[in-house]
Amino acid sequence: MLPSLYRSADFLFQRATLISMILIAAIACSVNAIAQTDPLPSWNDTSAKKAIVEFVERVTKEGSPDFVKPDDRFATFDNDGTLWVEQPNYTQVVFAIDEVIAKAPQHPEWRDTEPFKAILAHDREAMLKFSIQDFEKVVAVTHSGMSVQQFQEIVKKWLAEAKHPRFKRPYTECVYQPMLELMHYLRANGFKTYIVTGGGQEFVRAFAGPTYGVFPEHVVGSMGKVKYQYDKNGNPELIKLPEVLLIDDKTGKPEGINMVIGRRPQAAFGNSTGDQQMLEYTGAGAGARLMMLVHHDDAEREYAYGADSKIGTFSDALMDEAKKKGWVIISMKNDWKIIFPPEK
Repeated sequence: MLPSLYRSADFLFQRATLISMILIAAIACSVNAIAQTDPLPSWNDTSAKKAIVEFVERVTKEGSPDFVKPDDRFATFDNDGTLWVEQPNYTQVVFAIDEVIAKAPQHPEWRDTEPFKAILAHDREAMLKFSIQDFEKVVAVTHSGMSVQQFQEIVKKWLAEAKHPRFKRPYTECVYQPMLELMHYLRANGFKTYIVTGGGQEFVRAFAGPTYGVFPEHVVGSMGKVKYQYDKNGNPELIKLPEVLLIDDKTGKPEGINMVIGRRPQAAFGNSTGDQQMLEYTGAGAGARLMMLVHHDDAEREYAYGADSKIGTFSDALMDEAKKKGWVIISMKNDWKIIFPPEK
């Protein structure tokens, strides 16, 4: 609001200001009207966008044979490669590497001990060959031994400072604008949106709210065990342990959905073989269903990778199953007008 309206009694000035305010309001109404007409403005008018709109209309129109009550509308989204960039390495892996490097001065023995030796030497080839046991060692020193709240604060601080090596933007800005619009569109039509990720549950919960508009309790991820105890002041807390409760990937995704949500979703969105079972589980339900896979085929604006990539693998078998079952393939190159939100 312009403070001049309160300071000046000049009639002409007030009149001019009032006219300006009316014009601004009219423009805002026009923008809102356009947004309401096209709830997915960053999507090209291709079959992928039409599939989304048609699905939502079918399940939200009362009297439709596919109508779903608002309380029963659920949609699940993978995170890495579906909602934000996963190349050239998973963001949580980058976080863990940075944490190892930050803690290294207190652990000189790491320079001669794998897997820490490879991390400190920035040996990417060696890191790509890490076994599950290697990752468990890294997780043990970077993701455990502190309270859940302390861990999330560490993650938030790192995300506030770290930037993607190619795009030079915070990782939380390397999110896909079309997918943000899709999540908003579904929520506006009564859907509860969940993130179902192979990444760490507490890691994603640290940023899911401000980044995606997803509540912490709506994040289902790989889970580590926690231990209830009291801090030095006698306050109860949950301490993260270096023990796995659930790997929320592949068959673990439907298991995690059942464990946390307890309902089969009507729509599921992924981008890799790690999401295959989640889409199968979603599609096995009755009524209208929407299963979509983001295909990274835009090397110019993001990355192009598929069956040969060790990160976000989109196998030929997955493509064949998608075509056979009528899953919708989202082409970044052809279906999206833009990739990322405007820079802040």
